Amino acid sequence: MPPPGGQTRRVRILVTAGPTREPIDPVRFLTNRSSGKMGYALAHAFQHAGHSVLLVSGPTDLDVPDHVDFIPVETAADMCDAVRHSIGRMDIAVFAAAVADYTVRDPAPEKIKKSSDPLTLELVKTTDILGSAREPFGFEGTLVGFAAETNDLEANARDKLTRKRCDLIIANDVSKPGIGFDSDRNEVLLVYPTHNEQVPETTKHDLAHRLAHAILTLHAERVGCEP
Repeated sequence: MPPPGGQTRRVRILVTAGPTREPIDPVRFLTNRSSGKMGYALAHAFQHAGHSVLLVSGPTDLDVPDHVDFIPVETAADMCDAVRHSIGRMDIAVFAAAVADYTVRDPAPEKIKKSSDPLTLELVKTTDILGSAREPFGFEGTLVGFAAETNDLEANARDKLTRKRCDLIIANDVSKPGIGFDSDRNEVLLVYPTHNEQVPETTKHDLAHRLAHAILTLHAERVGCEP
């Protein structure tokens, strides 16, 4: 089917998905509860709409959607490198991955043995992949971020929209049972620069197609505007 918003050309889209794993030692790592389901569903929805999709994903148990280019990554640094290498040739970038905010400064080269002493890990900030994306991406591209929040959903999402110079933030309340992490269902708030739009709870598959339509429409409107 043709893309929405009167847009007929094939659009190049980057989607990030899944968690990252930050090593502690050769057998342990820090991670989060992201399943990658939302990002993978989005990659499928964009491809189904006839567009060229590159999926950059941390470790998941999901099958890569058919006809989607794929770069597997492990750490936040890996994902940052893959994004920086690819984003300059994209029209739309959608950051759905749950990237670690911190990584271990000096992972142990050998397995850390259990002892009676407390274990202290020194954590350092990872690169803000979304926050650093606008410069290499350019202002012609449509930049979309996700915000997984547990409180003040709209306020936190709007702050992220401004700080990270996004065109759209897709926010969800991960404290609500039955949606978000580990679930096949979700509900989101679309936070645009001028307004919000609530998308009620549905399956992530259905939500992905709704989000793809919204993002493609937004991009078509931005491309058609005078600079």
